[in-house]
Amino acid sequence: MYLYDEIDQRLVDERVAQFRGQTRRFLAGELSEDNYRPLRLQNGLYIQRFAPMLRVAIPYGLLSSRQLRALAHIARKWDRGYGHFSTRQNIQYNWPKLEDVPEILAHLASVQMHAIQTSGNCIRNTTSDHFAGIAPDEIVDPLLWCELIRQWSTFHPEFAFLPRKFKIAVSGAEQDRAAIQVHDIGLQAVRGANGEVGFRVLVGGGLGRTPIIGTVIREFLPWPHLLTYLDAILRVYNRFGRRDNKYKARIKILVKELTPEEFRKQVDAEWVHLKDGPAKLTAAEVSRIDARFTRPQYQQLDALSVQYTQALARERGFASWAGRNVHPHKVPGYAAVTLSLKKTGVPPGDATADQMDAVADLADRYSFGELRVSHEQNLVLSDVRQSDLHALWLEAKLLGLATPNIGLITNIIACPGGDFCSLANAKSIPVAEAIQRRFDDLDYQHDIGELDLNISGCMNSCGHHHVGHIGILGVDKQGAEFYQISIGGAQGNAASLGKVIGPSFAQDEVPDVIEKLIETYLEHRDSESEKFIDVVRRIGVTPFKEHVYGYPDQKRENGKRQLAAA
Repeated sequence: MYLYDEIDQRLVDERVAQFRGQTRRFLAGELSEDNYRPLRLQNGLYIQRFAPMLRVAIPYGLLSSRQLRALAHIARKWDRGYGHFSTRQNIQYNWPKLEDVPEILAHLASVQMHAIQTSGNCIRNTTSDHFAGIAPDEIVDPLLWCELIRQWSTFHPEFAFLPRKFKIAVSGAEQDRAAIQVHDIGLQAVRGANGEVGFRVLVGGGLGRTPIIGTVIREFLPWPHLLTYLDAILRVYNRFGRRDNKYKARIKILVKELTPEEFRKQVDAEWVHLKDGPAKLTAAEVSRIDARFTRPQYQQLDALSVQYTQALARERGFASWAGRNVHPHKVPGYAAVTLSLKKTGVPPGDATADQMDAVADLADRYSFGELRVSHEQNLVLSDVRQSDLHALWLEAKLLGLATPNIGLITNIIACPGGDFCSLANAKSIPVAEAIQRRFDDLDYQHDIGELDLNISGCMNSCGHHHVGHIGILGVDKQGAEFYQISIGGAQGNAASLGKVIGPSFAQDEVPDVIEKLIETYLEHRDSESEKFIDVVRRIGVTPFKEHVYGYPDQKRENGKRQLAAA
């Protein structure tokens, strides 16, 4: 865990006091709605369909057990007893009262947390791999670099009012688990010819109304220049990004319009004036920040615990859970464990206050008092001894957090949708539940194999539907809620954007459509090891479309022409 120093704490405390005064003035009628709106957005406070929504920052998804208990307390005292973990590795509260928000922020500050820059046209929460620091394929621990970016970007005066919101993701491993290719800036840790640490820099990725895969503009950026180069990118964006049309204001539009080559030239020209300036990192500064992180005190353990292997052979349910929810660790004898927030009948990403308290207890007993939030909306205990896995599984089952579905079709990523969000065209939660119930047979899920299914209630793509193997998008069709289906999206090193299969469907049709897509996949796969995404890439969209709509494209077009003629 990163521990605040005096400056960190003072900044957060002062922001709480400032917002307390702003809210008091607004409630007293001394501050207009137009003047209050940017102030509340700077503190993570939205006005949603039925109530305010408060988004709390969880920098790079890292939490202590003490902080999780504070989040549980907030849910219990000032909300309706639960919180929603988002794809930005944050937590959202859907029902706080406006007048209570300053008290909530004060409680957060007491455990070194805040809601600063979780909304508005600024640099948002930097996200990373939920296995950061423990992944066997890791080149560098990205948490240190994420913290440096957090400190650089928080309250940065040049970047407080960007053309649009701005998102940065950092991957420190060979395999990208941070979706860096669909962020405004994606950073991939690499090593140079002499083994020195640097970053491959991608710019102009993003989802939403215009989904784009980011472009590499620098293959190797030496680590001392990380912040100076980010400065150069943001300055070019701030200077040339559009402010007359919010739908064309993201950096991805600027990169596309200028061309990546020209954008790179502009950044390099700006960087000349910055690269050796005060933002250039030194070994002393990096060491200072690194020293503020607490580190687990690992024991020397056997590479494979006898208790673990015996339990795997003895209990089928435990073996199933271990196969999906237990992940490799770089330290022998340890493992990372995903606690699934995707039990059927529960909105994806939701956790009750009681569950949060219980998970905090699990983190204290089994994971050095730390846990992670994944951008797949689950919780991760990162440092569990293999000999403790069976005991942890038994406790997680009682809490409803041991569904063995990580990487499977019911591990659905979904935004809150029309049940809460004022921007949504359609509901997400009931669609997710209907699909979960349709595929609730775990044996069937394992037969299907790895499959990412993502749902967004609108084009803002908070549910990342564009990069789901199957993506579902809520659309408005003459005032009715309908759902557009795409296939072929993916995140990771081979990221891709899904293709829409055809006209949209009514809500009650969606589970049938998903089942037909699965049937097509199972019919065409070469072997049980060939994944859904691999089949889509091999045979294309057409066979899936034909099975879903009941006839080939040409017959459908002929039918349309006949109807038009009639």
